[in-house]
Amino acid sequence: MTQVKVRFDTGKVSLFPKKTKALAALSEIGDLKAPLVAVLVNNELKDLDTELSYDCDLSPVLSNSSAGASVYRRSLCFILAIASRQLMPQRRLIAGMAIGAGFYHYYHDEIPLDEAQVEALSDRMAAIVAGDSPIRIEPWPWETARNYFKESGQLDTLELIENLNNPTIPLNECAGFRDLHVSPLVASTGILSTWELLPYHGGLLLRYPHKDSPLALDPFEDVPLLYRISEEYRERGRVLGVGSVGVLNRLGSTGRVKEYIQVAEALQNKKVAELADQIGGSKGKVKVVLIAGPSSSGKTTTSKKLAIQLKVLGYEPIPIELDNFFVDRTKTPLDTEGKPDFECLGALDVEYLNHVLLRLFEGNEVQMPVYDFKSGTRKPGSSLRLRGHEILILEGIHGLNDSLTPKIPREEKFKIYVSALTQLNLDDHNRISTTDYRLLRRIVRDHNQRGERSYIFPFQNSADAALNSALDYELGVLKVYADPLLRAIKPDMTEYAEARRLQAFLDYIMPIPAQLVPKDSILREFIGESDFHY
Repeated sequence: MTQVKVRFDTGKVSLFPKKTKALAALSEIGDLKAPLVAVLVNNELKDLDTELSYDCDLSPVLSNSSAGASVYRRSLCFILAIASRQLMPQRRLIAGMAIGAGFYHYYHDEIPLDEAQVEALSDRMAAIVAGDSPIRIEPWPWETARNYFKESGQLDTLELIENLNNPTIPLNECAGFRDLHVSPLVASTGILSTWELLPYHGGLLLRYPHKDSPLALDPFEDVPLLYRISEEYRERGRVLGVGSVGVLNRLGSTGRVKEYIQVAEALQNKKVAELADQIGGSKGKVKVVLIAGPSSSGKTTTSKKLAIQLKVLGYEPIPIELDNFFVDRTKTPLDTEGKPDFECLGALDVEYLNHVLLRLFEGNEVQMPVYDFKSGTRKPGSSLRLRGHEILILEGIHGLNDSLTPKIPREEKFKIYVSALTQLNLDDHNRISTTDYRLLRRIVRDHNQRGERSYIFPFQNSADAALNSALDYELGVLKVYADPLLRAIKPDMTEYAEARRLQAFLDYIMPIPAQLVPKDSILREFIGESDFHY
């Protein structure tokens, strides 16, 4: 019998019969510290049911890792989809954005669920988990898969595969339910022991554990700001008529995508104008606008667009660069690895920043600082005096944290949270995560990730307003730029698993030419050729 050589990440090497399942091979490595949910085969994320047909490196993927946590969460969504199909077969369940360590789900018909219905869905999910049913991957011929999704009423999935020409379509199967296979799920439902289903704004919140404590749920903390963004997004989806990649692909194939882009950009510009109107409504009380958001959320372009809208209202916006208020490099706090932590609040001279702001608001002329990154020290810059119609704009990751501006009265501050919070799904049950959305932007712009988990997310609810910078059509544009970069990452690179995962869902998205993107679009911050200077 032909054998394959398997090298484990412990350094151990074993021989197995060809086509041995990855799960069976991993039984040799002993006890694990968290639930086993997937496997890396030659650094590519695979299902545990994968057959080993060649010599390979093999590593377990546990639910306490970032990749493992994603597998666990996607699997929970799949189980909820099964429960919904069994109890309410005529209704379309839609997976929405993450809110408070949970995925918001709602029904396409927007008829609210009552507590009894949510409890029934929870009970059915529990029964599916208790049954420990296997989750299998089934390759179906294109036409057979197309007919299945048409007959089962999974219309968003039907739209998606209509634009594919693959001879076979991989499907996930469990308990007689089938859905599109995009990335690995757990091997069987019994692994999914930790979750909670709550009623939430007429829909559902499917709560999941944090990767650092995979067998326990943290107490629920609502994030009303994110729900408001979700509501705005759904309304925008109704206006644009696009809620999934399949529909977006159809627009591209029929030549209507240009008009869609124009309307999408107009809606976002209208939102920025509304933010300016809110600031103007303070009748001069607001003296400083603080803009914060995760890496690659489009904060810089948002601040520039907002400045234009404020000029329309008679203001003279003045940007203040927080980088110029860094403490001297020798005083920068160190992180846990003993390296300078330029992201923490202590890296900024908060006392001096507040002194400068107060002096400006009192009508004094102030010499603004300029940080010399070569020497790691502050130097004097140009002078500034406010004459009554100016308004300051501060952009940075600490903008929502009142500890940045403790001496500025709350009524003189207007705080804006910016993030690319997409709800565009591949289909009803397969989300494109906000994290992946921003990651694609960052890959294209070749930007490093920043400390949003510690410095931004805890202060989301203190924002006066929020801007969702996601432009759903941008996935087609980013694909043009990101695809060759992802393909350049080879199997011997540590980033390979992530690159392959991103490629897996990009394969479903039709490319959109960059020349259709307006020069003042937020997307230009990442792909270049913007009318704005950065």
